[in-house]
Amino acid sequence: MAEALLKHHGKDKFEVHSAGTQPSVVDERTLAAIAHFGLNTDGFYSKHINEFLHTHFDYVITLCDDAAKECANRVDGNHCLAWDFADPKTRSEPHAFEKTLQEINERIKQFVQSHKKEKPASISPTTFYKALADDIRLKSLLLIAVEQEVCVCELMTALNEQSQPKVSRHLAQLKKQGILSDRKHQQWVFYSLNPTLPIWMKQTITSTVVNEPNFIENELARLNAMGDDRPTRVARCCN
Repeated sequence: MAEALLKHHGKDKFEVHSAGTQPSVVDERTLAAIAHFGLNTDGFYSKHINEFLHTHFDYVITLCDDAAKECANRVDGNHCLAWDFADPKTRSEPHAFEKTLQEINERIKQFVQSHKKEKPASISPTTFYKALADDIRLKSLLLIAVEQEVCVCELMTALNEQSQPKVSRHLAQLKKQGILSDRKHQQWVFYSLNPTLPIWMKQTITSTVVNEPNFIENELARLNAMGDDRPTRVARCCN
């Protein structure tokens, strides 16, 4: 479904492939739902993920939590998007396959629209250094550089900051400036460094971590002490 929809909405701007960890014959109800949507189903067949083990992708998108876990580190991609849709075979309501297709369709349209807007972050040195001139923002960026991604509650614990709105405001500012990106998984929003951030800006952040490890030593200790209380996230299936 996702392959057909992305090819349709992408209008040849994307090279699209789909695969699974346990492929079988394509369910006729899937083909019927795609055809009912008005898309061609010729040539569709189930493929195994192993066909793409040596292929590099810009985006790797998983469509359920189980797939995200099974595909972790098995497919090479720059960005990993973990979506979670119910298997239409397990849905009891009428027209389950058509409803699942519509749900995936909405997410695909959002993806295509956001991709049209995606471009290298345009951040002036002044804006970048002003962003670093705040203890919460700077330490948040350093923690994210170490952990790859964190959510608000993790930063609240690490920074020993009781105000969730305060931390969220700082993260929202960094995202608005193009320094951070975010992704949603279940009820959590995880923040990471914007992959389009200029290399010298990324190096400035990581160099601070390397050369001043004591600056966030206590924050990392509090974060690690959370243990099993940290939010559950899917394994990232990208570099």
